[in-house]
Amino acid sequence: MDWGTELWDQFEVLERHTQWGLDLLDKYVKFVKERAEVEQAYAKQLRSLVKKYLPKRPTKDDPEVKFSQQQSFVQLLQEVNDFAGQRELVAESLGIRVCLELAKYSQEMKQERKMHFQEGRRAQQQLENGFKQLETSKRKFERDCREAEKAAHTAERLDQDINATKADVEKAKQQAHLRNHMAEESKNEYAAQLQRFNRDQAHFYFSQMPQIFDKLQDMDERRATRLGAGYGLLAEAELQVVPIIGKCLEGMKVAAESVDAKNDSQVLIELHKSGFARPGDLEFEDFSQVMNRVPSDSSLGTPDGRPELRAASSRSRAKRWPFGKKNKTVVTEDFSHLPPEQQRKRLQQQLEERNRELQKEEDQREALKKMKDVYEKTPQMGDPASLEPRIAETLGNIERLKLEVQKYEAWLAEAESRVLSNRGDSLSRHSRPPDPPATAPPDSSSSSNNSGSQDNKESSEEPPSEEGQDTPIYTEFDEDFEEPASPIGQCVAIYQFEGSSEGTISMSEGEDLSLMEEDKGDGWTRVRRKQGGEGYVPTSYLRVTLN
Repeated sequence: MDWGTELWDQFEVLERHTQWGLDLLDKYVKFVKERAEVEQAYAKQLRSLVKKYLPKRPTKDDPEVKFSQQQSFVQLLQEVNDFAGQRELVAESLGIRVCLELAKYSQEMKQERKMHFQEGRRAQQQLENGFKQLETSKRKFERDCREAEKAAHTAERLDQDINATKADVEKAKQQAHLRNHMAEESKNEYAAQLQRFNRDQAHFYFSQMPQIFDKLQDMDERRATRLGAGYGLLAEAELQVVPIIGKCLEGMKVAAESVDAKNDSQVLIELHKSGFARPGDLEFEDFSQVMNRVPSDSSLGTPDGRPELRAASSRSRAKRWPFGKKNKTVVTEDFSHLPPEQQRKRLQQQLEERNRELQKEEDQREALKKMKDVYEKTPQMGDPASLEPRIAETLGNIERLKLEVQKYEAWLAEAESRVLSNRGDSLSRHSRPPDPPATAPPDSSSSSNNSGSQDNKESSEEPPSEEGQDTPIYTEFDEDFEEPASPIGQCVAIYQFEGSSEGTISMSEGEDLSLMEEDKGDGWTRVRRKQGGEGYVPTSYLRVTLN
């Protein structure tokens, strides 16, 4: 069934229907445009929300980033940001594939519809003009017939009138004959016009208009098909981002599962442990009578009487910094203002940074030497003398860095001996020291102050400084490892890692590993692969289970 056959007389109906179809297409384009604006606004608000809650300080300066809770929160924010990016892709896809393309297609359909209806109206106008010509020839034929009949009656009446002259009778007969001839011509013209109109009308209703209606039907069906495809694009735009959105949601789930309360407790210990020894027991001060005391390292009194006892007691209380007011410390180059453990970490970090800078300068010196040799062998490539200032500058930097390395090595050795001294003093002072945390690394057990040593850099009475919290935890590692007797746990790699740095080891996602040494607060954990090989990998890449 087609429009040209079944709807041959519904020109106005088809005109309204095709216009309604184009209006529906424009309405859908407008809907998708507003939908894309909603998606864009949603993505923008999500990105603003993520920006609002992301840490403002750089990662290396933020001690909170070492906690798995904070890392998981940041990862969750990043996944939300990626989710916002997918909403932007949906908006972009809708804007290009639906709005722009369908809007362009709608304009093409409007032009095609206009052309078809103009053709139909021209055909209608031609048929109406033919009908008007037919009516004109018909009225002329009717008028000429009446005139011929009237002239014939007049000639017959004069022929029978005895008073009429022969000339009048002849004139009347000639007039009747003329009118009769004109009527015959009008009749022939009317018959020809009628035949022509019938032919044009048959062509109009059986050929011309059905073809136009069929073209309109084809146009409308193509429009409806394209509109249906446009409906599908709305779903396709969503389906295209579903895998990525699924990964975003999976990433959020992984972030939630990455929260490790035990590890965060260990991180807090590593960030803030001072290495100080626990205070010794206070002796009883008897103010009821004057007593002479024998001075000793642990005595708070003097043989000079009560006032000095109070002064000593006051000094002793001042040393118990956890219970007193913290004083502002002066930052020193050797970090002696920090607690022993924090000082050791900062010195180790500075030493590694200087070693990296030294290696960089030595590599640059070698490169400059090679370039100078090339210039000497091939003068057209450059002047060897032009490299002398840079070589001299590099040599100066190397000498300076070597001196700094020696200086930091000496300070580090002194700090490490100080930590060991405090640890030994703590063990000798208490018959049974408190148990260290279950997850504490070997070098993070409770250490104490050496009350007998009077080092010129001694600052163990000072409270922990906040500057020790800003120590970067990522360091390089030596090739030699302290081999434990057996693994202390098992772990699974949740991400792939390529161990390109010295001291690290590669692992693949899902690989089972033996835990040889826990993270000491620097973000790295020592593991052993089942097929052999041992090294450090990022702690955040592992799911750890302790024995």
